[in-house]
Amino acid sequence: MKITVDFEECLKDSPRFRATIEEVEGDVCELESKLDKLVKLCISMIDAGKAYNAANKQFVSGIRELAQQSTTDEVIESSLTKFAESLQEMINYHTILFDQAQRSIKTQLQTFVKDDLRKFKEAKKQFDKVSEEKEAALIKNAQAPRNKQHEVEEATSILTATRKCFRHIVLDYVLQINVLQSKRRSEILKSMLSFMYAHLTFFHQGYDLFSELQPLMKLLGGQLDQLVVDAAKEKRDMEQKHSTIQQKDFSNDDTRLEYNVDTDNGIAMEGYLFKRASNAFKTWNRRWFSIQNNQLVYRKKFKDTPTVVVEDLRLCTVKHCEDIERRFCFEVVSPTKSCILQADSEKLRQAWIKAVQNSIATAFRDKGEEGEKLDRKSSTSTGSLDSGGEPKERSLKGESALQKVLAIPGNACCCDCGQPDPRWASINLGITLCIQCSGIHRSLGVHFSKVRSLTLDTWEPELLKLMCELGNGAINQIYEARREELGARKPQPGDPRHEVESYIKAKYVDRRFVRRPSDEQLRTKVVSLSKQEKRLSSGSEHLPPRPPPPTPKLRPGSNVSGQSVKSADSGIQNSADGSREVLTNVPADNNLPEAEADESPPMAMPSTLPPPSPCKERVFYEPKEYSPGLQLYWASFARSLPDMAEALAHGAEVNWVNTEDDKRTPLMMAVQGGSLVTCEFLLQNAANVNQQDAQGRGPLHHATMLGHTGQVCLFLKRGANQNAADIDERTPLTIAVEAANADIVTLLRLAKMNEEMREAEGPYSQSGDETYQDIFQDFTHMASNDPEKLNRYQQYDPQRP
Repeated sequence: MKITVDFEECLKDSPRFRATIEEVEGDVCELESKLDKLVKLCISMIDAGKAYNAANKQFVSGIRELAQQSTTDEVIESSLTKFAESLQEMINYHTILFDQAQRSIKTQLQTFVKDDLRKFKEAKKQFDKVSEEKEAALIKNAQAPRNKQHEVEEATSILTATRKCFRHIVLDYVLQINVLQSKRRSEILKSMLSFMYAHLTFFHQGYDLFSELQPLMKLLGGQLDQLVVDAAKEKRDMEQKHSTIQQKDFSNDDTRLEYNVDTDNGIAMEGYLFKRASNAFKTWNRRWFSIQNNQLVYRKKFKDTPTVVVEDLRLCTVKHCEDIERRFCFEVVSPTKSCILQADSEKLRQAWIKAVQNSIATAFRDKGEEGEKLDRKSSTSTGSLDSGGEPKERSLKGESALQKVLAIPGNACCCDCGQPDPRWASINLGITLCIQCSGIHRSLGVHFSKVRSLTLDTWEPELLKLMCELGNGAINQIYEARREELGARKPQPGDPRHEVESYIKAKYVDRRFVRRPSDEQLRTKVVSLSKQEKRLSSGSEHLPPRPPPPTPKLRPGSNVSGQSVKSADSGIQNSADGSREVLTNVPADNNLPEAEADESPPMAMPSTLPPPSPCKERVFYEPKEYSPGLQLYWASFARSLPDMAEALAHGAEVNWVNTEDDKRTPLMMAVQGGSLVTCEFLLQNAANVNQQDAQGRGPLHHATMLGHTGQVCLFLKRGANQNAADIDERTPLTIAVEAANADIVTLLRLAKMNEEMREAEGPYSQSGDETYQDIFQDFTHMASNDPEKLNRYQQYDPQRP
């Protein structure tokens, strides 16, 4: 209600004016209270709106995240994205609405209350004050005595001035009241109308927004009905499949559930296997393995980056592993490492082995000759130092090794199929191979063939000399001796892989084309090998002597110096069985071929008898039985690698023990023969470097006693136990110190120091000492290229003071 005050009435200061003033003041006070409340409520509404918008923004963010998570479902992703955009627009519209409310309600009404009502209150204070002054002037004027003219005049003067001031103040106050009453209407209406227009704009914008969204919502509503129907159908199908699988008996085919094949993604096989760690504790860990992209990889968790076990399956082989305590184990061997894995059952192990073999064959089929350009690190598995880390040998690599090996007659073509210009080799057979045949050889297992690249791998000097001692011609004379007789066709370049693979397995695994010798032929071969004097050097004729036989039957012989043999116990090598026939050899002349003079052995070595003279004779006793193992035994002493290869082809056990000759092995005889290459050949064919004879001496003992530095270096590289003691409690180091052989003492002490350093560094240390590596490099090259430099010390003599 609008209340106005008449200006004429205010000058009279009548009771009607006072009543009106009182009514106006009460109305203004109530207005101020209502406006204050409305402003506070507006502020609360705006704060609540901001909180609503913040929560709404989080909700929209959640919708966007759900859309991003549903990228595989295009309908869900696109729909949620569109809904999130629309709701975000509504949030923006809400923000505009609350901003308008703040401007129209809060700001405008607060301004009205603070400015206009403040002026009203100030005018009221002045009016109240002047009213009191006027009342006091009237009272004083009325009380002035008539007889006191000066008081009368003073009271009259004050009253006149006060009335004049009152009229001025009251007119201003009435003006302020009337202006306030008029302005309150416009300010309130203006503020609320602006707020309502903001709502009108908000709802219009929302309507337009959802009108554009309505066709999509109708379309999705139609699709939703179909989705409900499809979901019900899928549920029925899955329940049926669940029931079928639940009733199926997997007792005989549970292996298939343990692995997966995903050919679309190039996964040949994947599943869980236990992997033996390469640390000192040999712990077993269950990992998820897969064969994909011509690699064998595993990971601990699915999100982890896969760890590559084999970078190229063409360079590896797989075989059963039965020499450890756990069951169902198999081994994947690459040129640089070996990985032992364990399946959960025998069927699963066979499935994995077959998968690896099939992947190897597929890799060769797919990549063909491009495999020679593989960018991989050189393999050092067969030539690495077992007591240290990766070797740093200055070995031949690439074209240098290739030229030396291919220069051997017959090596210019693949040994098995005749493919020209081979780039691969089998180091334990001593042959060259094309890339296809090398893959097949690799699949046979390292117990049949160890494959290396002639261009990509490093070649130690002794291994390169081994390749030059054999060759395709010599090996084919052994392994293809009966091929034409049996009418077997040798593969040609370009033949199907399965035909080549069948031929190679028949040749090396079944040894179908090897000609088996008769007993007489074998005897003749063994006796012939024992008489090859010119292949032996003077110092390698004598093994450590043993007690003489009762009555040996000696065949007469002579030595270079013309001295006759006096008796079987005058320093001659004797057998434990006196009934055996004795053949005597003479020292070899000094004109040995370069390839045979691997290491110039020093003088002969005794163990319990006085030192034999350099012309002491080597004695051969007629054995109880002739066997390929005996042929390998004497061929190793005679440095005849072709005869050794022939013995192995005939089935000789590389670690054959001669029970009639102090339980010595072919490797020990190779040490006595003084040939580094012969020892390398036996080691490449799995000879045991730590096997002991009846005296408790291993190959390292014999090499140390004979002063064969190059062989000591080789055995240490291949993991020989330098701490092993014979029956006299003598270690190789003890023997070397007593013989004052500084070179061998140096090697043994360096090897021991390197081993201690690696143990101190922890179970995960692989590097070893660089000085140890460098010195072994020097001795390796010296033993292969300059053996005479190592012939600086006499052999061990336990009776020497």
